[in-house]
Amino acid sequence: MFITIINDSRDQNAFGRQATRAAGLFGCGVATVGVADDLEAAGNLVDVLDAAEGREGVVLVNVAPRQEHGKKSEKGSVGFVGTEVAKKENGSPFGFFYYGKTLVVSSIDGATLSLVKKLGIADKIHVLDIAATGKAMVEKGVIDEAISERMRTTQFRSYEFLPRVAQWIVNREPVVSTERLLLAADAPKAIWWVDSFGNAKTTLLPDDVSFIEGKEVQMLLGSLPCFTSLKDVPDGVAAITIGSSGIGDKRFLEIFVQGESAAERFHLVSGSMVV
Repeated sequence: MFITIINDSRDQNAFGRQATRAAGLFGCGVATVGVADDLEAAGNLVDVLDAAEGREGVVLVNVAPRQEHGKKSEKGSVGFVGTEVAKKENGSPFGFFYYGKTLVVSSIDGATLSLVKKLGIADKIHVLDIAATGKAMVEKGVIDEAISERMRTTQFRSYEFLPRVAQWIVNREPVVSTERLLLAADAPKAIWWVDSFGNAKTTLLPDDVSFIEGKEVQMLLGSLPCFTSLKDVPDGVAAITIGSSGIGDKRFLEIFVQGESAAERFHLVSGSMVV
């Protein structure tokens, strides 16, 4: 059993509180991933699911949407900025789905689930009714009325609500939720993460740019050659490579400069458009 928290409340106080509560409820170790926005959360969620390989565990995701690519939902869908269901909650609504034996409980607005949709990891999600779920937990004697009220109204739902409802779901207790199609916002053609070496991970898959070894691909930052293996990229050359991030045989492309930082050379940050 494992617990991983992906959150934009990433200072030591916030992560310490979240991790301690989750560890206390589940009795296992907790890993934390700090992100700046919903697009960074999207890529990291995919990578965490890839690392877990469908094993028994829980991924808790809560990120305030900041990307400007959400759009109005279609009837019966979730995951768009400005949906009616979002307006009924204290912030973005939450939903859950399983990948193998791994439970994901996540905020659903913005880009957070955009790469889950793109890679076909889930096509439906159960949207949680926070107030009704809290009431059910009170009736079962799991929490009291005061905690239920905090779960519903707190500004720190990653602490008061997420770990408790995840434990409730894992224990197979009745959950008040509505199953909907996962029609999340489309992921922008952008950088979602810059690693410690300055390599820039994109939301693009090889098929998105007709990736062929030796071929050059035109991007916003210029024409870049395609290399499958990093060792084949000459020193100082900027290239597009197939990175390690992704899931299964679907791996994201990275912008890479041999021996240098691609992020520094091209002034790339998470959210920088590339195509």
